[in-house]
Amino acid sequence: MGSGYSRMKKQMRQLEQQLGDLHQRTFTGYSSNQLVTVILQGDGSLQKIQIRPECVDPTDVEGLEDLITQAFKEASKLIENETSPYSP
Repeated sequence: MGSGYSRMKKQMRQLEQQLGDLHQRTFTGYSSNQLVTVILQGDGSLQKIQIRPECVDPTDVEGLEDLITQAFKEASKLIENETSPYSP
C-alpha cells in the first residue's frame, strides 16, 4: 500500500466532503410559468412546495399536478447535474 493508496483515501475524503456540502444545499425548480416552485435538499428530499393562488383552479386539479411535477423534475435535474461525474 504505497502512495497510490494514500492518494485514493485522500480523494475519497474529499468526495465525502463534497457530498456532505451538496446535501446541505437547496435546489429550486419552477414550472414553466413559475406558478409552482419546488425546493429540494441536495439529497433529493422535498423541503417545500410553493403554489401561487392564481393557479389553483378546482376544476383543473390535473393541471396543478402537472405544474408540481414539472417543478420537481427541474429541481431534481439541478441536483443530478451537480452530482454527475461530467459536471464542470
